Amino acid sequence: MRGRVMAAMSGGVDSSVAAHILRSDGYDCTGVTMKLFDNEDIGADSDGLCCSARDAEDARRVSFALGFPHFVFNLSLEFAARVVGRFISEYEAGRTPNPCIDCNRYIKFEELLLRARQTGHDFIATGHYARANHDAASGRFLLKKGTDAAKDQSYVLYAMTQEQLSRTLFPLGDMTKAEVREIAASLGLVNAQKKESQDICFAPDGDYARFIERRTGRVCEPGNFIDETGAVLGTHRGIIRYTIGQRRRLGLQCGGLYVCGKDAARNTVTLGNEKSLLVKELTADGVNLISCESLTAPTRVMARGRYRQPEQRAT
Repeated sequence: MRGRVMAAMSGGVDSSVAAHILRSDGYDCTGVTMKLFDNEDIGADSDGLCCSARDAEDARRVSFALGFPHFVFNLSLEFAARVVGRFISEYEAGRTPNPCIDCNRYIKFEELLLRARQTGHDFIATGHYARANHDAASGRFLLKKGTDAAKDQSYVLYAMTQEQLSRTLFPLGDMTKAEVREIAASLGLVNAQKKESQDICFAPDGDYARFIERRTGRVCEPGNFIDETGAVLGTHRGIIRYTIGQRRRLGLQCGGLYVCGKDAARNTVTLGNEKSLLVKELTADGVNLISCESLTAPTRVMARGRYRQPEQRAT
């Protein structure tokens, strides 16, 4: 036996095949599904959503078919405080957070790893398309992109610590999605052709503003659209309904305008042309260095500011 591993199983095909690979490689597996919310909590009446009871049942059936136990961990309180709460506060402050990053940071690779260690497991594993390995030269664990460029998820894992990387397995890192589905079909898994969820799990209809207002009981007040000189162009429907770069659904007669700034304190949304979106520098916080302990000099890198943005040369 190569060690005990707690496999995070969402009920989807990726995590199911990841668990199968671990089992085949000689690991002692335990399947775990994380219950993050109830559908009524997010105003949804469908049981076919991500993190639903159906997903947990699919994960249980796959675990049974593969021959290892399955458990459900209720992490709804942690998820509400550390993911949903932060999502709401960031939106209300005029920023656009990525809750999938926070879910990975605080739930999957913090809470789950804690429970794995408490129950005597050596590793946790997920179905992310990414790779982690130890670099002998630096003595550090590295996070690398998945082989399938179209599915690479290393971006949303950037916050992983050295401890987390040393105890996490990514069985799908060298595989393509097509290969994963082929394996699932050959095993006769119930979720072999299950569709992927593309939306934020707690706001499946994509209407983040409606979710925030329903969750908080607060109505986001209208304010002014302004141009870069401060001139009023019209009235917006609440600052949480807009994000930098947006050009559709502005509700204005004049076209060719983009959201290029938001000021929560003044409740204004600044509009400009496409050139107004272009910048040569940015300030980043929450930096997590993986390949080195610290930066001692300007360093050339490839960078992206959002999930699907093409990488840009930067210092």
